[in-house]
Amino acid sequence: MLKFLIVALAMSLTSACATPPPVTDAVRSELAPSGKLRAGMNLGNALFTQKDPANGALRGVSVDLMRELGSRLGVPVEFVVYETPGQVADAAESGAWDVAVLAIEQARARTIAFSPAMTEIEATYVVHKDSPLRAAAQVDGAGVRIAASEKAGYELYLTRTVRNAILIRPKGFPAAVELFNARGADALAALKPQLLESMAMLPEARMVEGNFMIVNHGLGTPRNRPTAAAYLQAFVTDLVASGFIARSIAASGVQGLAAVK
Repeated sequence: MLKFLIVALAMSLTSACATPPPVTDAVRSELAPSGKLRAGMNLGNALFTQKDPANGALRGVSVDLMRELGSRLGVPVEFVVYETPGQVADAAESGAWDVAVLAIEQARARTIAFSPAMTEIEATYVVHKDSPLRAAAQVDGAGVRIAASEKAGYELYLTRTVRNAILIRPKGFPAAVELFNARGADALAALKPQLLESMAMLPEARMVEGNFMIVNHGLGTPRNRPTAAAYLQAFVTDLVASGFIARSIAASGVQGLAAVK
């Protein structure tokens, strides 16, 4: 019965949107200039993208979004895969991808035009069990060392907002976990669902109360494509209003990712 419900949810995605924005030749030429929609996929955030260990196939909310977008444009989808969100963002000006799911962040907005927010996720910290820190608001203290994966959306936010603590930027979440476990950092910053799933790798850690930000994700396209950006604004607004995003999240089975209201 459960399998049937999941399949039914997934099948309902393609009919989720009642008032799709129009697709013009100008939209298609900017979103799929090669004749394909090249989707920048980030394997570093399993809330959006999962890779089947058996056959390497991608699945998840980002896959649903890209396939829906490709279907509306009438073009095939090609997945351009990166290990981290920072790598996706860094490639925005290279022309390697046409659209990507990324955390909406002002540092990235210099090279990427973002749609409205479509999802939200809490970002918080874990600290060592013997730490005096109890709440997220206490972590930005003098001498506190915070490990945050380089170029993650929450790291970019902390770079702008941390005033007293010392921010350390390992390359990738596993490296940040390793640094924290070795006591090279007093706190580890990440998305809350990612931290909850990783507690087995953090045997001497506990989560603080509260969060330091809510991360919003949207669809991004290189900033030099204004027609594509305008289309994605309407596309995401349509998907949120129709419930497509919420249904995709439910079908993927992930926890901690919510559609914006």
